[in-house]
Amino acid sequence: MKQILVVVLTLIAASSPVKAYLGDGSDRVDDLYGNLIKRRLRDDGTVSVLYGKGQYVYRVIFAGDRSISESYSHLNGKDLSEKEIAGFLKANAAGGAWIAANTSKGRRFKRSDDRAEATFGIIEGRPALTVRELRRPPDE
Repeated sequence: MKQILVVVLTLIAASSPVKAYLGDGSDRVDDLYGNLIKRRLRDDGTVSVLYGKGQYVYRVIFAGDRSISESYSHLNGKDLSEKEIAGFLKANAAGGAWIAANTSKGRRFKRSDDRAEATFGIIEGRPALTVRELRRPPDE
């Protein structure tokens, strides 16, 4: 019976998305998101890194070795389910709650602490959820 439980838990863990968080360092993100597909230095000095693990593609933008934006999509280009979107938002809640702020331009979410926002749209031909930090006022 214990063997069956271990197998079931392993399958569940392997099929669910791995989640790093906004603000995590590149070492932690590298460990969690697996296979580095592409790394690119952007004009603004940030670094964009594309990872692939399991059924997901993760695009992470780093500034000063900290994740400031993460996009989540399926490798095969299919839509993320509501459960997957909720899971990625929950992973990036940081003690706040996500509030839907949908507009005529698409699905949007804002974190209750006003330090992050999320949008759902097409990125490089794939439906993706992008979570990004909002700039903090200079006096913080």
